[in-house]
Amino acid sequence: MKSFTRTALALVGLIASAAPSFAQFPDRPVQLIVPWAAGGGMDAVMRIFANGFEAELKVPVNIVNRTGGGGLTGHTFIANATPDGYTVGGASPEVSFYKTLGLGELTLDSFDLFSRVSLIPAGITVKADSPYKTVADYLKAVKDNPKGTLMASGTGVGGSWHIASGGVLKAAGIAPDMVRWVPSNGGAPALQDLVAGGISAFTGSPIEAKPMLDAGRVRTILMMTNERHPSFPDVPSAKEAGLDWTYENWFALVAPKGVPADRRKILFDAAARTMQSEDVRKGMADRGITPVWDKPGEFAAYVKTFTERGDAVLKDLGLAKN
Repeated sequence: MKSFTRTALALVGLIASAAPSFAQFPDRPVQLIVPWAAGGGMDAVMRIFANGFEAELKVPVNIVNRTGGGGLTGHTFIANATPDGYTVGGASPEVSFYKTLGLGELTLDSFDLFSRVSLIPAGITVKADSPYKTVADYLKAVKDNPKGTLMASGTGVGGSWHIASGGVLKAAGIAPDMVRWVPSNGGAPALQDLVAGGISAFTGSPIEAKPMLDAGRVRTILMMTNERHPSFPDVPSAKEAGLDWTYENWFALVAPKGVPADRRKILFDAAARTMQSEDVRKGMADRGITPVWDKPGEFAAYVKTFTERGDAVLKDLGLAKN
């Protein structure tokens, strides 16, 4: 009997010691790295996403803003994180251009790509008391003044909103570098600079500017779209303004390469369900953000064309190093 008891106790001990290996993933909080400042476009998107992702994973999903270097700091942190599934991140278009800009070897190939989660159109937003009532006024001022007189911001030099600015100027027959670019760690600080009178225009998404638009502190004079945006029905599209240039930012879910396949599947499936959630989709749509979840291979194909367009503008801006 004593021998049986000792054997039983030994088995219980073995089962107890083995239990952690059978622990369900995830069994502790997951961090979601955002390479841009709190209050900006990516931050808003990822916080909506994180709420739904948390419900699917059944553990807290903590947003961590790691800013600096035009998004390079945060993107590098994601790529170099321990690939245990407990760190995922938001990627923005800037990561497509770091190599072109000579800022390093970091590209989208440095990550495990899940999918885009949102699309946000660019626009031109000015201070409420700005003399530029229309995009024609703004473009005329750019043409009539010496290079660098007008200033714009929204991201780092060579970042996505800088490309948006250069592209719209090129479409208007103006040298893309006529507007001086002021680097910023995202839309939120750029908009603060705009209302303080430090810059002439914010060429990021009007969606980022919505609280200031609603408060009457800024005005959007152009959407870089083919059609009027449903959230901004009074703002003309680029097509209406006779400009052959559209631009929309995307934000994507990525992870460091090497996450174990079983854990990756749990994360991927939870993210896919999150993007099917009515609360998440409505939360984005109510803010004028288009929710997206790509089919396999769709994101990679989209990025190829997107990067080629952006590279062409960066060359025109004299910023391309590779």
